[in-house]
Amino acid sequence: MSAAEISKLKATLVGATAVLMWGMLALLTTLTGAVPPFQLVALSFTIATAMIALKWMIRGERPLAYLRQPPGAWALGVAGLFGYHFFYFMALRNAPPVEAGLIAYLWPLLIVVFSALLPGERLRWWHVAGALAGLAGTVILVTDGSGLDGFKSAHALGYVMAGACALTWSAYSVVNRRFRAVPTDTVGGFCAVTAVLALLCHLAFETTVWPADAGEWLAVLGLGLMPVGAAFFAWDHGTKHGDIQVLGALAYAAPLISTVLLVAFGKGQATLSLGLGCLLIVGGAVVASKEMLGPTPKRNS
Repeated sequence: MSAAEISKLKATLVGATAVLMWGMLALLTTLTGAVPPFQLVALSFTIATAMIALKWMIRGERPLAYLRQPPGAWALGVAGLFGYHFFYFMALRNAPPVEAGLIAYLWPLLIVVFSALLPGERLRWWHVAGALAGLAGTVILVTDGSGLDGFKSAHALGYVMAGACALTWSAYSVVNRRFRAVPTDTVGGFCAVTAVLALLCHLAFETTVWPADAGEWLAVLGLGLMPVGAAFFAWDHGTKHGDIQVLGALAYAAPLISTVLLVAFGKGQATLSLGLGCLLIVGGAVVASKEMLGPTPKRNS
């Protein structure tokens, strides 16, 4: 394995840790009590901003070195982080959670497909097959194998918002490769702007509810440090320098990890659907990671 391949593998593994952290999102969110979504986003991204600012302070680094970046990088970063959360929560306000969630979670498949447009990337059958298997497993997990009641025109706005959510995050993840020269620490600036925009949305759409006790505050802190904090820095590094098709397929592990954690902490039940969904998601990830697990045989000319 060449040095370039090892570097790409390491970056992919770093990006994969974001998926692990996003798997904790649902459990930690349930532990925050009645804090409204946009307020929770504002609090979490404020913590993420404080985390990177503390790192800069301890290391004696100059924040402006990271924040002086091209306008395009700022537009993409803020649109990705804030846009995803804005469209997601607007979708949940205007459509049933199951349907909205499934449409929004088309983003891993879209990442795999869109990545074919990047210079030097090739979309292979195993990438698509792995992503489709992950999508099927996610459908089974989210619906518990009972299927959907049917999409209704009354919820059209919610469905459009969910679609915009999927397109926003997939586009951000793929186009981010074009800004690989922008250091990952710059995500700290994106987090700060996202916190401010989320606060404005909170003031416009929600009533403030603060965490009721120390346990809920710890859950908010956990969100800001991991799934709504470090995860975005890890994903930035992975999408810029790792195997983006593999990361797209691996992203379907997030709802699986989420479901398993909810069951483990007594907030869900182990079912046959969970087992089947697990099989499809893990199997899809293995298929999509074919090139990482071993060299692809070359055809004789």
